[in-house]
Amino acid sequence: MQYFLVYFGSFATTFHCGAATTASYARGQAVVCRTPRGVELGTVRCEMESAGAPEGTILRRTTVEDELLRDRLDRYRHRAVQRCQQRLQEMNSEATLIDVDPLFDGRTLLFYFLGPIDEQVQQLTDTLAKEYESQVGAKHFAKLLAEGCGPGCGTDEKAGGGCSGGCSVCIAAAICKTKHSSQS
Repeated sequence: MQYFLVYFGSFATTFHCGAATTASYARGQAVVCRTPRGVELGTVRCEMESAGAPEGTILRRTTVEDELLRDRLDRYRHRAVQRCQQRLQEMNSEATLIDVDPLFDGRTLLFYFLGPIDEQVQQLTDTLAKEYESQVGAKHFAKLLAEGCGPGCGTDEKAGGGCSGGCSVCIAAAICKTKHSSQS
């Protein structure tokens, strides 16, 4: 197995990740990984020797569909940041929001604060995460991300049945369907 140092999110959190396949990844390559936090998009920092059990797994390189999904998640992330900052101000909270990182599963937001995180702030982040998931329509594509469209997702055998690119294509289709149905 090959091992890589991969960084994630606003603060370049790094994890030692093993590659799920024999594919090689270059410095700066955007990848989809499963980490202790969940499924997220990362950037390969460098290849490395094994340093014990990996903390995560590189599932694959990102695709065009992944980048489109990332852009969609990022738009909703900006809304979550604005809403959180507004609510913190209304609550006269001592906490200051630094940033929010969405994970690729579309269900998880990681909030970064300076200052005390009291029960009110915790309730606020829980509420915003629920709103975010509902806006993104995350449940369906989170399931597709984990399971694909069924047995053989992304394989040549399944391509004749409408699945040409694996889970990322299935997810992009689900998001497009969710977006169009919410506009009706």
